[in-house]
Amino acid sequence: MPELSPTPVAGYSLNCMKPILALIPALFSLSVLAADPDGFQLSVTVDRPDALYAIGETVDYTISLSHDGKPVDAKEVSWTLSKDGVPPNENGSAKLVGGKAKASGTLAEPGFLLCRASFRETPQSAPITALGGAGVAPIEIKPSLPVPDDFDAFWKAQKQKLAAVPAKATLTPDPASTETLEVFDAQVECLGAPVSGYFARPKGAAAKSRPAILTVHGAGVVSGNRSGAMRWGNEGALAMDINAHGIPNGKPAEFYKALAEGGLKDYRFRGHGDRETNYFLGMFLRLVRAIDFLTAQPEWNGRDLIVYGSSQGGFQAFAAAGIERDLRGRARGL
Repeated sequence: MPELSPTPVAGYSLNCMKPILALIPALFSLSVLAADPDGFQLSVTVDRPDALYAIGETVDYTISLSHDGKPVDAKEVSWTLSKDGVPPNENGSAKLVGGKAKASGTLAEPGFLLCRASFRETPQSAPITALGGAGVAPIEIKPSLPVPDDFDAFWKAQKQKLAAVPAKATLTPDPASTETLEVFDAQVECLGAPVSGYFARPKGAAAKSRPAILTVHGAGVVSGNRSGAMRWGNEGALAMDINAHGIPNGKPAEFYKALAEGGLKDYRFRGHGDRETNYFLGMFLRLVRAIDFLTAQPEWNGRDLIVYGSSQGGFQAFAAAGIERDLRGRARGL
């Protein structure tokens, strides 16, 4: 199973007018569940619904293991606690009783306490791994570096350049649309490469009635994720999932492999050291343009917008919150 970390989210609400650079447990689970082909299922959960704790407060984790839906007894699971995967680590093991085992830990500073549990049916078996996380005073996390003196001026200038490009959107109906959900391949003009992804919209939604969510991708070269947009659309949101590079969606796997090995190989190093030519400048401006698109939809409620991603997608979520800190103008349709 791929190893996943708790996911950074940028959330905005005009009720507080503050980007939330933290996990939002009310919306997204802090637990990553694992299953294997032999029917074992492993999960890690915390003892609080909101998964939020004070500095020094004990976080209690429950590690659960089942096989074909039945609790596994008398087997041993191992666990590791860390500050979001960074050493020093605390390691331990526990015997399952009624399919459950416990682990506990604390953090002496703001951050995220990650519990990584693993289980092997036999010493020769491949391990099954599950993760659970808790936020410890997350809003007290400080920036690792000071904000550059011209940060706001730089991004104001970049957004002015972007604003000079009309936000023309081409929405091509997708055959995955259902009786309750409209699905489109969405292309929105931007500086350089377009915003490219899938847009899902609940049918018959009233004006100013829906939250919006933008899901963004980790590192790699892939299509937009249609099912991701549809998942949130079926939950009642205006949902858009965009690929990181402004490339076409829905192509054969060979198309993206060729790009990853050719035109987009090592893209993360392009323009390194120069903010005007850095590859991620274009990626971040596509975030701004995607927000332009979502907040221009008549069904948007003018209040709630989420940017959601992990790994490179988490990086994008934080960037979106830093660049687009205030949605008041959006709510007025400006």
